[in-house]
Amino acid sequence: MTSLWLGVLAALAWGVHDLCVRFVTRKTAALAAFLVVLAMGLPILAVLSIGLGNWAAMTGPAYGLAGLAGLGYVLGGIGLYQAFTIGPVKLVAPVLGAFPILSVSWAAVQGEAVTAGQWIAVVLIVAGVSVVALWAADAGAPEGQRRSALAWAVVGAAGFALTFGLGQAATVAGSALPVQLVARAVAFVALGGILLAIGQVCRVARGHWPMLALMGALDVLALGAVLAAGAWPRPEFAAAASSVFGLVTILLAWRFLGEPMTGGQWGGVLLVFAAMSYLAI
Repeated sequence: MTSLWLGVLAALAWGVHDLCVRFVTRKTAALAAFLVVLAMGLPILAVLSIGLGNWAAMTGPAYGLAGLAGLGYVLGGIGLYQAFTIGPVKLVAPVLGAFPILSVSWAAVQGEAVTAGQWIAVVLIVAGVSVVALWAADAGAPEGQRRSALAWAVVGAAGFALTFGLGQAATVAGSALPVQLVARAVAFVALGGILLAIGQVCRVARGHWPMLALMGALDVLALGAVLAAGAWPRPEFAAAASSVFGLVTILLAWRFLGEPMTGGQWGGVLLVFAAMSYLAI
């Protein structure tokens, strides 16, 4: 199923992206890094959309929905970066990864037939990602800090669900590449305005620019894959598959950084792949 594989592509790209985040945010403020990642993706999208985008297909509703998707992406990104900055990972990752339930619920409200088996598979994907996160090593955090992190995680999950739902609807009403360019431009302007309003200076540590450029390209690829699923049947499955990006990050850290994986985490990985295999049938 095309939508599911587009979601898998997004998960792989965001998984590598988030591994890079772990290095960048050691010396660069999280929201400043997010702004630069948005900016790095703009010229890539501009070139692609001018050369390959069908701008003639863009309608008024497509522009409006794309703009709203951009605002949703800012909301989701801020929630994600703030939640992971405050921590702990085992608390916020399962909440952030729960947005597919919102995406599938929205599809059902719009009249898309969702079988009991498909609901179970989506819930198992979220459960599998949660198991992997819950078994991750964690230093813990004070109760007040945990509540704040949880609140930001909820904001992030809602923001991503809005982004994918609105962005896929915009793709149906217009064209994928122009929609993504409009959404990203709106997200960049909105986040830049927020940083100006709170007085945060966007400073990037020396030597981080190449990695931020890579993160921008990966983010364009990931978000573009999920939004492009709007032109295919069952686009909500792309959101479900993309939610395993946190699992991908943990697997990459195990493979390349030597971080341990427990038996429980491997069980969560198998649960995710089994559920995704069911959706692919």
